[in-house]
Formats: sequence, structure tokens, C-alpha cells
Amino acid sequence: MKLLLITAVAEFGKEVKQILKKANVKTYSYREVVGYRNASEDALGTNWFGTEMNENESILFYAFVQKENVDKVCADVSSFNAKQETLSHIHVAVLNIEKSN
Repeated sequence: MKLLLITAVAEFGKEVKQILKKANVKTYSYREVVGYRNASEDALGTNWFGTEMNENESILFYAFVQKENVDKVCADVSSFNAKQETLSHIHVAVLNIEKSN
């Protein structure tokens, strides 16, 4: 059993749900979150937002998933990200679960 964490800009929420469905992840939770990026080290001319502190409407998904389903989610997310022309991507993290009930 793995804990799957997925973050993305809110606009990708529908796509994340489709990826989870395609990977046979039937139970998950999600919530809206504020994504934050400190761009103070970026040159102002290359910073699309024009400020040092950026906040974005984001979404966080989390689910307890079997390993074979995690591999499918990761592959589909990689495929989705490869097709993106924007700087935003879907991000996935996978944590091992030592105990659960």
C-alpha cells in the first residue's frame, strides 16, 4: 500500500480525476489549496507574474493505492506533462505505508 499525493494548478483538476479513474483508483480525497512560489531569486524580466511572491489556486489529491495502480498514475502523469506547453505540471509523490488498519 502506498500513499499517493498529487498537486496541480486548479485548472488541471479534471485531468487528474481522469488519470485516477484510468488507473482504477476509485477512492481518493482532494481539497483546494493555495500554491506558493517564492520567485525572489528569479530575474524580474523572466518572472511571468512580475512580483517576488506568487500564489496560485491549486488542488491536492491524496489516496491510499496499490503499487500497480501507482505505477499507472505516474506513467499517465508523465505522459500528460510531456504534452504541456505551459510551465505548470501535475506533480506526484509516493510514500510507503508501514502500517495501516
